[in-house]
Amino acid sequence: MLLLAAAAVALSACGGKPRDANTQIAAKVNREEISVHQVNYFLQRQGAVAPDQVDAAGRQTLEALVDQEVAVQAAIEQKLDRDPMVVQSLEAARRELLARAYAERLAQSVSPPTPQEVKQYYDSKPALFARRRLYTLVDTAIEATPEQQKPIEAQMPTTRGTADVSLVLRQAGVRFGSRRTTIGAEALPLHAVDAMAALNEGQSLLVGGPRDAHIYTVIETRPAPLNLEEARGAIENFLIAERRRTALEQQIKALRSNARIEYRGRFAQPASAPATPVATTAPATPVAAAASAVQPDTSPVDNAVALEERSRSLTKTTYPNK
Repeated sequence: MLLLAAAAVALSACGGKPRDANTQIAAKVNREEISVHQVNYFLQRQGAVAPDQVDAAGRQTLEALVDQEVAVQAAIEQKLDRDPMVVQSLEAARRELLARAYAERLAQSVSPPTPQEVKQYYDSKPALFARRRLYTLVDTAIEATPEQQKPIEAQMPTTRGTADVSLVLRQAGVRFGSRRTTIGAEALPLHAVDAMAALNEGQSLLVGGPRDAHIYTVIETRPAPLNLEEARGAIENFLIAERRRTALEQQIKALRSNARIEYRGRFAQPASAPATPVATTAPATPVAAAASAVQPDTSPVDNAVALEERSRSLTKTTYPNK
């Protein structure tokens, strides 16, 4: 908060000379005002700012808001705010924000795990902590349905090395691509950690998905244990995330049971049909939870261009072999 206050003071100056130390207006764009509170809001979403970067971050954020404001004014002048698709998008964003706010409010009521619960979880997952390993492996991504994955998975225990894996995949007629990497046990899907720990060098494990799968072939392993104190923060974050997910699922289930829900038209379904599960995502492992606990926005202003650029930066899996 002190950093935000410093940014507000910096923004009240122009060319180093204060105009109005008490003003809450950071800038005016035609007849519209951009307030210091708006700047502070977007600065806060960016996360921690180094003290020597407060002024630069505040001004950069303000310039981004000015860019956004001139675009908004141009859109309103062209009556884009009345365009059916824009109206629908605004309503969808409103609904998403309200649902997220409800989930966040519910999450605040979740109690943190006790030291005993943290210790119990640590002891129950030796492959993640006390006997944690670093794996140098070949990660082979395959493009295959669950039905196609079954016969491939059945042959994994008999394979020895990547050449055998490639032969199995070519015989199965699926597309695949491989890369060599070194990862810790926490980077694996949680349900695969114990199975990977049981593998020797040269052995492989298939981890399936709804549309594709990964085959991990172990090249080399080395011990990299974590003691309880090193793992405590990650375990706490993971258990809190799990409790929040469970609490939200239970609450949504209760709300659905008390709501009058009618499916009509092409969405009509029998009353006995299962309800669609709540789309929630939990961190894969406790250590991964520590990294995903805080995800500050990197852009001070979310817009279509920024989202498009982010999506382009994502690395896509390729399947060069068949």
